[in-house]
Amino acid sequence: MLLAKCRASGRCSLPSLRLCGYVQDRTVGYGYRAARAAGRLMFLLLTATVVFAAHQPPAAKSAEAPPFNAFLFVFDLLLPVVSFGQQQAFHPCRWQQWFATGLIAAGWILAITIAVGLTRTLSRR
Repeated sequence: MLLAKCRASGRCSLPSLRLCGYVQDRTVGYGYRAARAAGRLMFLLLTATVVFAAHQPPAAKSAEAPPFNAFLFVFDLLLPVVSFGQQQAFHPCRWQQWFATGLIAAGWILAITIAVGLTRTLSRR
């Protein structure tokens, strides 16, 4: 019912807000579909791990850098609240920097959506 209310409220707003509402509805269901957001987060984690495993970013300080782990590096990017030390030790360049920035933004948005969805689910019980 609340999801339908969110969908209906977006029909009379500005075109730019309608576009944002459409994207939010399709990707995470206005926060009511936390499982969808978790699936998208896992997809990003796996895809970005493959990308960074194939194209390892250079170490910030090569003498002090730990061994590169693509999975932990992407996990550091997607969920910056938890740190495994990979993000500080390696600095992506050129296109990788843009890709990493997009992962950080997507990670925050999806993590917040998952937290809100879980909170909403737990408060109903």
